[in-house]
Amino acid sequence: MLILLAFIIIFHITSAALLFISTIDNAWWVGDNFSTDVWSACATNNSTCTPITVQFKEYQSIQAVQASMVLSTIFCCVAFLVFILQLFRLKQGERFVLTSVIQLLSCLCVMIAASIYTDRHEELHKSPEYAIEVSKGQYGYSFVLAWIAFAFTLISGVMYLVLRKRK
Repeated sequence: MLILLAFIIIFHITSAALLFISTIDNAWWVGDNFSTDVWSACATNNSTCTPITVQFKEYQSIQAVQASMVLSTIFCCVAFLVFILQLFRLKQGERFVLTSVIQLLSCLCVMIAASIYTDRHEELHKSPEYAIEVSKGQYGYSFVLAWIAFAFTLISGVMYLVLRKRK
């Protein structure tokens, strides 16, 4: 039982780490001389970054991605705290339903963010407000980590739903 508990905790912390990295790091869309994320666009040759602001054509889409990723990360952290509390408060044989619901909300938020970015990436990167040409690029590792975090949060959400407290 202790090994299972350790695995669940490590899996959840890994999910949270993936969410933090994909939300913060500047590699959602990358090219030879630039990298962009949901916060800014940076030129790699001279290390200048341009924040994504209201002047950008698809700013509403980026704001939806930003909000969803931040919410996802918050929900994942709250789910971990609720899990720790439920370890001590639940009676034997009860399920971790509240933790599961919060973790599945995190899963839903990261899926929404990654889906919006997937759908709107062409319009996002054709904006003339970028200081550099970013339309010729490809998805970066932060984008991939967001989809991996989706899978991890989904698996852990279902795992918490099935899991019962034992002695």
